[in-house]
Amino acid sequence: MSTLKWAATNADSLLADLDLPPAAYRALLKLRARSEPGGRIAMDQATLGELLGLSRPSVNAALRELELARLVKKVRNGVYQINPMLASYTSPEDALAAVKAMPKADRLDSKSYVANYHKAVADYQDQLAEQRKRRAAAAAAKRRGSLHAVG
Repeated sequence: MSTLKWAATNADSLLADLDLPPAAYRALLKLRARSEPGGRIAMDQATLGELLGLSRPSVNAALRELELARLVKKVRNGVYQINPMLASYTSPEDALAAVKAMPKADRLDSKSYVANYHKAVADYQDQLAEQRKRRAAAAAAKRRGSLHAVG
């Protein structure tokens, strides 16, 4: 049984307002359940995928959503950090100290938090669309360049 008892905020109402994709929500719950005190977790995408019954690309997309929402941050390959306001701690003093030490931009209790998340998702979608347009233009230019007159 876990000794983790204290969390800095009630995550349920916050997560409901975000309307996360189901895979992202499930990934967050699994990461929180297996995290160390303070929210650090060492788990690669393949392992998380096995635990959730998801493919690696689906896990990657879920983690991207969690990063856009500032709920989970990738520290390095296979190591993630849960937002200090969602992480569990062994004492309320540890929880309070972690929240006080975090950057204001990462706080989940901001009035504009949900709106900022939706803007981050929209910006990311715009970025993907722009990348698709550039790839399509490059592919079209390559096809035009390979055409030559026969005669």
